[in-house]
Amino acid sequence: MGKSAARAVSSSTDRFAAWLAAAGAGLASIFLPAGCRLCEQLLTNASRLPICGDCLASFPRIGGCICQNCGLPLDLVTADEREGVAHPDAKPLCESCREDTYHFDRARSFARYQDSLVRAIVLLKFEEMEPLADWFADRLAEVVRQSGMETETDVVVPVPLHKERHRERGFNQAELLSKRLAKRLRLPHQGVLLVRKRPRPNKLLLTTRERWEAVRGAFATRSGSQVDNKRVLLVDDVMTTGATLDACAKALREAGASSVVGLTVARAILNPRKFGR
Repeated sequence: MGKSAARAVSSSTDRFAAWLAAAGAGLASIFLPAGCRLCEQLLTNASRLPICGDCLASFPRIGGCICQNCGLPLDLVTADEREGVAHPDAKPLCESCREDTYHFDRARSFARYQDSLVRAIVLLKFEEMEPLADWFADRLAEVVRQSGMETETDVVVPVPLHKERHRERGFNQAELLSKRLAKRLRLPHQGVLLVRKRPRPNKLLLTTRERWEAVRGAFATRSGSQVDNKRVLLVDDVMTTGATLDACAKALREAGASSVVGLTVARAILNPRKFGR
């Protein structure tokens, strides 16, 4: 058998194996129903996603009035901060964005990082749950289209993990999302455009100041990458203070990107105070 024929047979075998795995998972969910990974309610459908419809519907989607820069829901700010959020001739901004600006042009998120969504993000981050990544990618595509980001993007880029963390985990959860999102938006995907030069501090919880210090200068574009005049859609799983998206956007801007917009599945409910800018 020639090399071309062998490759064709190998490709067909791989496709059949993938189909068989998907079919087997579907049959197993019918004949051996399991519990939802979030609430343990019995799953009765044939979906490969081990999360029930009630839990998926419970994710607190972000809507209503939001900061037009960072996407923070403005119902989260205090009454004193809310004064001056909206001006007759200005777009609504949170206090943080009125005082300073991020290096990204704007950011948006699918839902608030709380309750069942926190547990779902943990599954994505540590179990490489591809069906969940597919579901989240669909939601992110909706956010992109609703916010007009699709017409402002040339390339989709994930926030990178440090090489040591990537080696430990075996995958990057942001790239699980960004690859699928790029396919849905029919946009180029560059998974290795950014690199993280310095690992996250070995501390479970970081203060806001520590978050900003931890990512200051921690990201760079890979040598030889083409960024000039590109409009980048930067993807991550969670936005907490905005420090990571900001540091990545700064590196992209310094490499010549014309614009950077951030997109995450979840948005933490705290008000992102920036330090040391």
